[in-house]
Amino acid sequence: MIDFEGLPEALPDLVDPVMLCAFEGWNDAGDAASGAVLHLEEVWGATQIAEIDPEDYYDFQVNRPEVVFEEGKRQVVWPTTRISVARIPLATRDVVLVHGIEPSMRWRAFTAELLGAARDLGVEMVVTLGALLADSPHTRPVPVSGTSSDPDIALRMGYEPSSYEGPTGIVGVLQDACTTAGIPAVSLWAAVPHYVAQPPHPKATLALLGRIEDLLDVPVPLGDLPEEAKAWQIGVDELASEDDEIAAYVRTLEEAVDTAELPEASGDAIAREFERYLRRRNVEPPK
Repeated sequence: MIDFEGLPEALPDLVDPVMLCAFEGWNDAGDAASGAVLHLEEVWGATQIAEIDPEDYYDFQVNRPEVVFEEGKRQVVWPTTRISVARIPLATRDVVLVHGIEPSMRWRAFTAELLGAARDLGVEMVVTLGALLADSPHTRPVPVSGTSSDPDIALRMGYEPSSYEGPTGIVGVLQDACTTAGIPAVSLWAAVPHYVAQPPHPKATLALLGRIEDLLDVPVPLGDLPEEAKAWQIGVDELASEDDEIAAYVRTLEEAVDTAELPEASGDAIAREFERYLRRRNVEPPK
């Protein structure tokens, strides 16, 4: 079982906590999902409370430990999964943030440890984040699909049932384990253009953060991410303009997207974006 550092003395009872999870690796194209959780850890001032013992779950020849120097001392940092808690000012609930690397082995035991931690912390909902490679143009809004095991959440957020069949990663396994355990679960996936999949991908990270705001009704300070996303797109535009084949391919993708119905351009989407803008400034949206 996970040994929580300083609990329960150092940490008061959490208020309606939600657990947000992202894992580097197969589920994380462009590091978009892990980038979202790392951003939230920073802007919300999250405090680490526990980490999973990596000995049972990681192949250290695949995910090697790193040597770092901190305060003049040499330390070995092992690949693992860490759990942090964020107490957000003016928010009505706390957030548990899980960031790690997809384990190499014993996935069922790994998910059982995470679910045990969720129960110990009183987590009421688990949200898994992922990013996949897709035929999506970098010039358009990043599509984010959502699914939920809870019919009420799915109806409220307009999520479609998942029809995916095929290989899955730790995100899919954790989602299934939550459903089996009776814990409401949501999965959010950003579609990253496959021809620019190298990390970082700030535009996809921004898209995931927007969906998190919608789902949790909690403001997310964006910091430099919008500017980084603009710079990223300008850089990709320049690269595409220098290659006729890539430019033609991007135009083909744009035409396919533009002829389809775009949720991002709908009135509801515009209203959600306006509400996010107001939330970040602690302003109530008009009734």
